[in-house]
Amino acid sequence: MSLKFIRRVIAAVLFVLLTLLFLDFTGTLHHWLDWMAKVQFVPALLATNAIVIIGLVVLTLIFGRIYCSVICPLGVMQDLIARLRRGKKAGKYSYSPPKTRLRILMLVLMLAAFVVGLLHLYSGASAVVSLLDPYADFGRIATIIFQPVWKFGNNLLAAIAERADSYAFYSTEVWMKSLSTLIVAIASLVFVGVLALRGGRTYCNTICPVGTLLGFLSSFSLLKIHIDKEKCTSCSLCSRNCKSSCIDFKNHKIDYSRCVACGNCISKCSQGALSYGLAKKRACVEPERVVSQEVDKTKRAFLVGTAIAATSAVLAQEKAKVDGGLARIKEKVEPTRRTPITPPGSLSAENMARHCTACQLCVSECPNDVLRPQTSLGSFMQPTSSYERGYCRPECNRCSQVCPTGAIRPISRSEKSSIQIGHAVWIRKNCLPVSEGVNCGNCARHCPAGAIEMVPLDPNDEASPMVPAVNETRCIGCGACEYVCPSRPFSAIYVEGHEVHHEI
Repeated sequence: MSLKFIRRVIAAVLFVLLTLLFLDFTGTLHHWLDWMAKVQFVPALLATNAIVIIGLVVLTLIFGRIYCSVICPLGVMQDLIARLRRGKKAGKYSYSPPKTRLRILMLVLMLAAFVVGLLHLYSGASAVVSLLDPYADFGRIATIIFQPVWKFGNNLLAAIAERADSYAFYSTEVWMKSLSTLIVAIASLVFVGVLALRGGRTYCNTICPVGTLLGFLSSFSLLKIHIDKEKCTSCSLCSRNCKSSCIDFKNHKIDYSRCVACGNCISKCSQGALSYGLAKKRACVEPERVVSQEVDKTKRAFLVGTAIAATSAVLAQEKAKVDGGLARIKEKVEPTRRTPITPPGSLSAENMARHCTACQLCVSECPNDVLRPQTSLGSFMQPTSSYERGYCRPECNRCSQVCPTGAIRPISRSEKSSIQIGHAVWIRKNCLPVSEGVNCGNCARHCPAGAIEMVPLDPNDEASPMVPAVNETRCIGCGACEYVCPSRPFSAIYVEGHEVHHEI
């Protein structure tokens, strides 16, 4: 089997599995696939996962930059987009000198932001890291753009199954978690996509700081692609099919800092002048002849959602927003919180800011629609909790299990019940017993921590309405009270976050 075939099979399997990890909203895949997020370079660096970091460095020093062409999902996505070039512009790449200054500038910017973020000198530094991290870029694209399409398809299948009296699928709500993050995700997809269509691995070899760092290491790799000058006829086929634009066929040189060992050049060379292996000691290298006649005829096609799918999804969304199909329910408005609520296991807002790359994996995995990206500059696109669509159930610890960077530390379900991420605050003017004179008590009945009890508004008046009283020492900030509060559009009780989490 050729290098190209092996690389493509492994890359395809890893890319599909990692994409499914982001798309999965049922929580069935994270038990088996969450390790895939933890072997990405920047998350491993932020989590100080020495085993993964050393493993990736050794892998690069042996095989070259195969991380970029096999493990990195954004790198594989670039290859998929570049394949759309086939046809009119097939084999139209050419050698281009490395943009060394730009590559070093992006690497220095990433390292500076990384250090500033760890030292907590500037809160906006984490946003720079998240924008330059290729894994985080792909995570936002998969979660914010692709997952809603995936859910629409699921809802269509659920509608079809329901007509057949089958409940193999269940409908789920599709909603926009953050307009600003959606804009960033679309801009990233367009930017990377255009560069991939025009120049293949241009983003990977000019903008991406991870590619630049691993490119430096790959210059010293044990195994490399070599050109046999005696067999080379300077036909330029290798250069015209190199998506990294790193083969100078005229001078028989390869820029190993940009080569991702994809094997395209070897498979296209009809003279057997290219091989992948150990370098000889002599200056005039005559590497072992490896000829690959493989012609890849695989066609990839993307399924586009039909009008009936979109219509079914929209109808399902609207059905969920009406009471009994008659009166439209007014949606809740997110309260203005002085302190954002970070997920249980994040320890503190500072720990979240230091380690989070805003990859959105925790957001995509949240089954209760609690997590969504922040919009403030200091913690831009990092997850925060809000309870208009659900609450943070004490028995759910999924976000802590999938976080690859250590921004959300793994916690057990029993540990989560004792972590205080915030406390409930009662707003008198919004409470229905006060404003409407009706009995309620939803917040007290649904509080899993037993931190709310109903007391008379005026202890000296027997006819005084019963209102909630919050025991802040017992409240864990789960948001059940805020979620079940019937007051619209503003809840009569909401959760204020804590900068540092506490155990109760």
